[in-house]
Amino acid sequence: MKSMNVPDEVIAVSKALAEAGFEAYLVGGCVRDILLDREPKDWDVATDARPEEIQKIFPDTVYENAFGTVGIKTASEDSRCKVIEVTTYRIEGKYTDKRHPDEVKFASNIEDDLSRRDFTVNAMAMDMKGDVLDPFGGRRDLDARVVRTVGAPEERFSEDALRLMRAVRFAVELDFEIELNTRRAIEKLAGGLEAIAKERVRDELSKILMTRDAAKGIILLEELDLLRYVLPELREGIGVGQNKHHIYTVFEHNVRALDYTARENYSLEVRMASLLHDVGKPKSKRGEGPDSTFYQHEYIGAKMAVRMLDRLRYPRDFVERVAHLVRMHMFYYDTGVISPAGVRRFVARVGPENIDDLLKVREADRIGSGVKKAMPYRLRHLLFMIEKVKRDPLSPKMLALRGDDLMPLLGIPQSPRVGWILNALLEEVLDDPARNEKDYLATRAKELNALSDDGLKELFAHAQEKKREAEEEAEGEIKKRHRVA
Repeated sequence: MKSMNVPDEVIAVSKALAEAGFEAYLVGGCVRDILLDREPKDWDVATDARPEEIQKIFPDTVYENAFGTVGIKTASEDSRCKVIEVTTYRIEGKYTDKRHPDEVKFASNIEDDLSRRDFTVNAMAMDMKGDVLDPFGGRRDLDARVVRTVGAPEERFSEDALRLMRAVRFAVELDFEIELNTRRAIEKLAGGLEAIAKERVRDELSKILMTRDAAKGIILLEELDLLRYVLPELREGIGVGQNKHHIYTVFEHNVRALDYTARENYSLEVRMASLLHDVGKPKSKRGEGPDSTFYQHEYIGAKMAVRMLDRLRYPRDFVERVAHLVRMHMFYYDTGVISPAGVRRFVARVGPENIDDLLKVREADRIGSGVKKAMPYRLRHLLFMIEKVKRDPLSPKMLALRGDDLMPLLGIPQSPRVGWILNALLEEVLDDPARNEKDYLATRAKELNALSDDGLKELFAHAQEKKREAEEEAEGEIKKRHRVA
């Protein structure tokens, strides 16, 4: 096993089981990856020892499930080996709900255990000497680079409909094709995905998006009629033509934008935002042909992204971040007009923490449109300007005078007045960062505190109006120049 680069912790667990008189096999994805000369993402061991027997051999364990899996804690610094999962051979009963087995029974041999697994390439076992047990032709399918179910595909997919998506995920993760009968069964049973918990669908979608061939995954989901049960709104762009600035349909453009982010190995947030950045175009389209328009599609798309990702139970901060990137991706920047103060306001509006990701989405938007340069002169100049101002105060948290300083200074309690005054101070500092000095801000805060609530509200409303005017000016330029990408 050493020659296969199996971690010492896994070898030690397998050896301890063998010395106690039990069988121990590496199973599933780690065997597949070893045979493909890939680095396994995790290490799973199967044994004929029952859970209580495993716990007697390894005192520091976790066993909190009904599937015979015992987690053995190790002192490893390798995240894959901190807890090694050892599972008793098992067979499963019927899947009445198409999600979970009605019952799980322990089996006495490894062949029975392998027979319940999803795909042949995941249904192999490797013993301590490196010999491979392959009762269902997994090695043959590895050589042929195909994803095939263990046994009859309709039966396997009817047991757990999430396997419909897993087939797609393995195809793009391994750069394999889905075997014909397996593919036909997916097309026939695609509707079974509706019975699957949204959280499980979400996790498979995220894994597909995080592969290098994420775009192929989305196309495959559509070809197999699965996309309608995952991201149906994305399908609205199929066949929807664009204007003179695009050579692809909306759907093709979104998928190509995703492809760029996957090739660049960007984060899940950037990949998702790039895939959804123009999802609002079909609803906003006006006219046909080279002069058709898609005004406000970024705002429509942001709202749609929230609904789509909420439905899939993505975490709230993830949803808000992706929607924000979708909403902001149409920003306009003119190198000859915008000032450092304007760049500061732009960064403040986008959020300093979002700037890098927004530029990545813009790169993806450009490449997905068929242009060759991801970063043209305008964007490079904007990046240069951002670098110049990024150390300037861009939010109330970056002011030399904070809310906690303001309340005792002015003798006022926590209230909306504190926020109004801080916002007014920030507006001054955005215009001139040199004003971000504690004594100056304290003096201005006292002057502002002399105003009534209505006066402070008016200042706040004026600041909001300046933001709106900047956005409307940018949008006007976009329309004027037909930059409705």
